[in-house]
Amino acid sequence: GKGPESSINLITCHDGFTLNDLVSYAHKHNEANGENNRDGIDENYSHNYGVEGETEDPEIEAVRKRQIKNFLLTLFISRGLPMLLGGDEFRRTQRGNNNAYCQDNEISWHDWTFLEHHQEIYRFARGMIAFRRKHPVLSREAYYSEADLRWFGPEGTVPNWSDPKERQLACLIRGQAEPDLLLMFNAGTEAVTFALPVPPKAGLWCLAVDTFGPFPQDLLEDGQEIALEDQQIYRVGPQSSVILINQPSHAERGGRSVENT
Repeated sequence: GKGPESSINLITCHDGFTLNDLVSYAHKHNEANGENNRDGIDENYSHNYGVEGETEDPEIEAVRKRQIKNFLLTLFISRGLPMLLGGDEFRRTQRGNNNAYCQDNEISWHDWTFLEHHQEIYRFARGMIAFRRKHPVLSREAYYSEADLRWFGPEGTVPNWSDPKERQLACLIRGQAEPDLLLMFNAGTEAVTFALPVPPKAGLWCLAVDTFGPFPQDLLEDGQEIALEDQQIYRVGPQSSVILINQPSHAERGGRSVENT
C-alpha cells in the first residue's frame, strides 16, 4: 500500500562519487586512503568523456555540464522524495575518491569557491527545484495511471522497449487541472528530431528546459517560457533533455517564440 512518497530518489550520496566526479572519472582514485586503491567499489557506472579528471578542454567540459544537468533534471521530475548530495549543486569534487570517509581534508571538504565558479550548474539546480514546486503533478503522493502518461519514440510511435540500443524516449504527462508536460530525452551522440503530439488542452507547446541550450537559455524561469515556432517537431541535441509545457495560445501570452532547430 505504499506510494512514491516512500521512495528516496538519488543520483549520488555520501558513499561513492560526487555528481561532478560521476561525469569526470571512469575509475576510482582512492590512493590517498592508504589501501593501494583497493577500498571502495569499482562499479561506479561513470564516464570521463575523454579525459580522466579535471580538464580545460571546452568540448569535454560542455558534455560534462550537460550530463550534470540531465541528472539533475531526471532527479527532480521523478515522483518520490528527491535527495541531492550536498555540493552537487556546484560541482563539488573528491578528485575521483569514492570512499573518502577517512579524509578530513580538501578531498572531503566543501570548497565554497566552487559556488562562485559554477553558477551555471547552481542556477540550473535551483531552477529545477522551483520547476518541481511549480508543477505538483511531478510530486503527487500516488503512482501515475495509464491515463496520466503516454510514452513514444521520436517518430511519435510506441517505443521499442525491447531494443537495448534505443537511446531516445519521450513522455507526455497529463496535468489534469495543471499544464501538460512533454519530456524528451536523447542519450545518443547525434541530434534527433522528435514529432510533437497535439497538446491535449489545445494551446501551444512552450520551451521550459533544454539542457543543450546555451546558458541561461538552458532553463527558462516561470512565466518566461517561449512558444515554439514549429508546433509539430523539436530537434533534441545530443545527450540532452527537454521539457515543454502546454500553455495558452501565443496571442494570449503576448509574445515570444523560439525556433526549435
